Amino acid sequence: MSDVEGSLDGGVDDWGDDEVDGGRAKSVLTFLATRLVDDPSAVRVETSENRQGIKLALHVAPDDMGKVIGRRGRVAQSIRSVVRAAGARDGIDVYVDIVD
Repeated sequence: MSDVEGSLDGGVDDWGDDEVDGGRAKSVLTFLATRLVDDPSAVRVETSENRQGIKLALHVAPDDMGKVIGRRGRVAQSIRSVVRAAGARDGIDVYVDIVD
């Protein structure tokens, strides 16, 4: 079975399974952020656990902040929705905070 087939039917995938560190959600957030910004080396994701679930704090270069937030916050809201869905797949509540 190929890696693609394994990930489609619930097998082993490349996103990671460590729920304490954000697992799949952290990997998705890192992937999206590095593709959006001009300086991918400045992208950093910190995880912390609180009562509501896992909080992912996204740090990017100051010049890239506008690209991550987007007009009227639409890009940021889309990122939050996709990352929340990735966390839900792992059975965890995930919240994204974009930090200066």
